[in-house]
Amino acid sequence: MAAAYVLLLLAALLALASSPTMARDPGALQDLCVADNTSNVFVNGFVCKDPKLVKAEDFFLSGLDVPRDTTNKVGSIVTLINANRIPGLNTLGISMARVDYAPFGLNPPHIHPRATEIQTVLEGSLYVGFVTSNPDNKLVTKVLRKGDVFVFPQGLIHFQFNYGTKKAVALSGLSSQNPGVITIANSVFGSKPAISDDILAKALRVDKKIVDRIQAHF
Repeated sequence: MAAAYVLLLLAALLALASSPTMARDPGALQDLCVADNTSNVFVNGFVCKDPKLVKAEDFFLSGLDVPRDTTNKVGSIVTLINANRIPGLNTLGISMARVDYAPFGLNPPHIHPRATEIQTVLEGSLYVGFVTSNPDNKLVTKVLRKGDVFVFPQGLIHFQFNYGTKKAVALSGLSSQNPGVITIANSVFGSKPAISDDILAKALRVDKKIVDRIQAHF
């Protein structure tokens, strides 16, 4: 009986360890842990500043209303607000981003390995979507207009495209203080050192010359 109880307990612990709810930033163990960006100690997050030295500015940032420059190859720019920008976000498990899009600007297909994203359009309109995992690879898309909200599940490839002739602006919330971003094309074709063109040609089922041509842009 005791052995069966132990096995049951182990199974429960393993289930909890593999639960998606555990794949999040660690919960805070105190009221606040303002990041001490001057510390050389490396931890999972940032070292806490002495609470006696905390001030209002540690939780504050201005200027998010200022338009960003979108004159780049993809026609979009992401302004991420995380614990590097607002030290008071440290251990709180959230961040946010302003995304500016030029006419026909694209936030290319990418992944946030540590966060779900919820986005609302502040200006203009966007065509957005995400792709479910193998084997279905279902594309889920929606046209968003001012005031609309869309959710991109954690770890899934997603994108936003401004199909209009006017600029667009969106605001995103992310369920991690450091969501990370993996832009698919940059990672596949711009890795350092480069992934072998033999491997990419076989994976993408194209001629190596096509792979070499794409890699030259990264």
